[in-house]
Amino acid sequence: MKEKIFFNENVNLYETHSYTPSLQDVAEPKLYREMFDYDSVPRILFNFRNVPMRCPKEIWITDTTFRDGQQSQSPFKVEHIVNLFKLMSRLGGEKGIIRQSEFFIYSEKDREAVRKCQELGLKFPEITSWIRANDNDFKLVKEMGLKETGILVSCSDYHIFKKMNMTRRQAMDKYLVIVKKALDAGIVPRCHFEDITRADYYGFVVPFAAALKDLSDESGMPIKIRCCDTLGYGVSFPGTALPRSVQGIVYGLHHYADFPSEWLEWHGHNDFYKVVTNATTAWLYGASAVNCSLLGIGERTGNCPLEAMAIEYCSLKGTTDGMDLTAITDIAEYFEKEMDYIIPPRTPFVGRNFNTTRAGIHADGMLKDQEIYNIFNTEKILKRPPLVAVDSHSGTAGIAYWINSYFSLKEDERIDKKDPLVLAIKEKIDVEYESGRTTSIGDEELLNLIHDIDSKRFKKLMLGMAK
Repeated sequence: MKEKIFFNENVNLYETHSYTPSLQDVAEPKLYREMFDYDSVPRILFNFRNVPMRCPKEIWITDTTFRDGQQSQSPFKVEHIVNLFKLMSRLGGEKGIIRQSEFFIYSEKDREAVRKCQELGLKFPEITSWIRANDNDFKLVKEMGLKETGILVSCSDYHIFKKMNMTRRQAMDKYLVIVKKALDAGIVPRCHFEDITRADYYGFVVPFAAALKDLSDESGMPIKIRCCDTLGYGVSFPGTALPRSVQGIVYGLHHYADFPSEWLEWHGHNDFYKVVTNATTAWLYGASAVNCSLLGIGERTGNCPLEAMAIEYCSLKGTTDGMDLTAITDIAEYFEKEMDYIIPPRTPFVGRNFNTTRAGIHADGMLKDQEIYNIFNTEKILKRPPLVAVDSHSGTAGIAYWINSYFSLKEDERIDKKDPLVLAIKEKIDVEYESGRTTSIGDEELLNLIHDIDSKRFKKLMLGMAK
């Protein structure tokens, strides 16, 4: 076993490990039945081994809306793809925080969308593809002028033995041939390590990654790895055992297989509600890229929401780095108005009610100072002013806040919850709910109430809003 010694610039010390990756070509599949017995909720196992946090100097987002995301929707029209691509570029900014976006190129419609996005001449995101591993698809990548493509390389025994009916050695040899073809074609291969959170990490994942690194060194071209948490099994808790440890997966690919951070990417799914935390953990422990989709659309429970990671980036870096976060609201509106997509109303950052409060006690706080119950200045950052829904729980504070917000009243014009107009509206609303109403009071209904109660004041409010 060869001792490896290298200087770790992150801590300015020499580091060593004596692990030499070698493929373990087992006769029977390793299915981790202690975690995944299928008839129970998967167990999270701990070995209490921790790896160091090493967030790369540069981190970024990649997009799969037009590949994985589109698979879960009605087919996008070309104009939809082009318009969303422009909005995505605006969101990512000139520094390319949204670095790449991957497309299908199978059909003529797919290729037309790629061409029209190319014609925009935008620097970011870079257009990449996802293809089947055959010569005809590689030819298409070259014809489209793309420099990088994703290639599926399933790595768990569930896939190798059960789906592909191969041994690990056969699968690895097949994958290496495919990767060599990409390199021969001058295309950067991005290897999608499917189902990595159920794979034998030291028996297959790391040895395969090490073989890829050798190919990269020989060819002088980068080979990227996308760590695909296909069923959302990844967990980020300290001391979690492999293969489910997000930080363990990322750290090992760097530490044992010598992959630099800029060649490592995390792609997660949200089956267990962990998708955003797992993506952030991948950043923190050494992957430069996290793969996302707009609104989190994708297989089953979906991918990591791109807009969530844009906000997460700001949280980690303390800056937008040139991102235009107001594009998040425009993207959500485009999905709803132009593509008839229904966004669940409580979805963070993009749902209609994400910054809407109903409780009267919360509305009272909002009336005094938005900062008490609003996560940040949503009006400035996302073009989404905080709202109060008026219903049986809103109280006079909620009604007063709605009036001030709807009519955009300035500080010295705002009314409080003791205003006679507010008290009169509250009295009429109480009658509604005492009669059996269960739904919120709509904007038009509130306007009609104000008009019926005090038509002169209503006219003054409307004139003030029009100025």
